[in-house]
Amino acid sequence: MEQRPPMRLRVATWNIHSGVGLDGRFAPERILRVIEELDADVVALQEVGTGRAGFDMPAWLRDAAAGELHFMATCHTRHGAFGNALLSRIPLLSAACVPLDSGGREPRNAIDARLEHEGRRLRLIATHLGLARSEQQAQLAQLAAIASGEPDEPLVLLGDFNVWRASRLARLAAAQGPPPRTYPSPLPVVALDRILVEPAQACLGLRPHRSRTARVASDHLPLVADIALGEAAPEGP
Repeated sequence: MEQRPPMRLRVATWNIHSGVGLDGRFAPERILRVIEELDADVVALQEVGTGRAGFDMPAWLRDAAAGELHFMATCHTRHGAFGNALLSRIPLLSAACVPLDSGGREPRNAIDARLEHEGRRLRLIATHLGLARSEQQAQLAQLAAIASGEPDEPLVLLGDFNVWRASRLARLAAAQGPPPRTYPSPLPVVALDRILVEPAQACLGLRPHRSRTARVASDHLPLVADIALGEAAPEGP
């Protein structure tokens, strides 16, 4: 029986700082340029909004970028919506918004998505966690419960985690080695952004994207992972 080769894809996560770079300029075209540099199949974006200078960033990216974009607002103000987005050039089977406990602070959520590519399914959970340790603990407990729902399903958990610890996720992170530093973008000293892959051996490489444009476009560097998922079911007799 013929065996299919492993499924390979590239995923990335990036906090775009509402489209405002370190030079103080709101520059959507620069954000798009960096996304194109990543050449990723799926990109999780944080701090995406509709209220900057009356500009609808999710709608603009949906039209300008290659692929489909799912925007999940965490909050709505008189200026517009603000939250997380998942941009994928592989059609998604589903994308659901999962509210996360905020502990009375800024609302947070996760995008729980599934895709099928080259005969294999993959689950992605993209999020942006809170700043306080107490709210992070509550949010991580919720993420662990969500992620454990289908333990045999390959999983990518990614986003801006603002430095975190939790038993299941910490073990997964340890299996992949020390996370790359992504913040602040000119000279990163902290690993705020994470891409965690289960099974861990499916992650072929993990690196920050350090182009000249990326170092100015946001206060975070994008984080990129290349993934290979193992053998699929044999094709026929």
